[in-house]
Amino acid sequence: MKKIIFLFLLLPAVIFSQELAATVVVSFEQLDNASKERLANFQQDVENYLNSARYTDKVWEGERIPCQFNIFFTGSSKEINYSAQMVVSSQRPIYKSKSSSLMMRVQDKNWQFIYERNQALYFNQSSFDPLTSLLDFYAYLILGFDADSFEKYGGSPYFAKAYEIAVLGASSRFSDGWSAIGASFSKRGLVEDIANAKYEKFRKNYFDYHYNGLDIIKENNELAVSNLVKLVDDIYENYEKMTRSVLLRVFFEAKAGEIIDNFGKLAEKDVFEKLKIIDPAHITKYNEVLDAK
Repeated sequence: MKKIIFLFLLLPAVIFSQELAATVVVSFEQLDNASKERLANFQQDVENYLNSARYTDKVWEGERIPCQFNIFFTGSSKEINYSAQMVVSSQRPIYKSKSSSLMMRVQDKNWQFIYERNQALYFNQSSFDPLTSLLDFYAYLILGFDADSFEKYGGSPYFAKAYEIAVLGASSRFSDGWSAIGASFSKRGLVEDIANAKYEKFRKNYFDYHYNGLDIIKENNELAVSNLVKLVDDIYENYEKMTRSVLLRVFFEAKAGEIIDNFGKLAEKDVFEKLKIIDPAHITKYNEVLDAK
């Protein structure tokens, strides 16, 4: 497996128990001083939790997955109730390159949870906790997208875990952020898309885009471009069935810039004409590529 070979080339004797190398950044600007004081240890508590939890039942080989959790507090009440927004992103190395691929970048605008100063955070998959379960949800998404890029449907076990958390969240008293379908992003909508059979081909193409595309682009750019074309063509042909897809929005939010940077000079014009249709949010960027051709 290319991932294992690549990571062993870098760190031949390193095996980690944990899967994530998480960095947590917290903003308290909208809170009063008393709330800020009560949250003095929050950043370190969350970072320690993410980096010490084990999300798989297997030995993790190679480097941990670098990921970032940027948390912006928006309100507090009764000294223990908080609301926040969070931006989560993760990367994966590109084979034989010093560059990384942005795998996901999502903004979750609806997070309510309970936190007490010096509260111990425990990993518990059998019950829902509005604080740790959201962290776990995104941890499983990070693992799922990473695994899907190295093996066809390799992320399925992790996506299934994320789906279970979404179901528990929707039936909890903190259901607002889990059950509602948002205009820009929906946690439940994302995992339901991933599990839907109509996205099975997209996930296969997702694997080829990374493993037989980005990873080999310097050695075989013709094959790499053909796999990008396959992904774009398949989305284009089925776009009417996917116009409200949360999965596609998440994909292009991470990949639009990457596609332009790596394939802008290699792919034909029609690829970017189709991208303008299936990813209208980044139409300006695609027009810039077309204007330069």
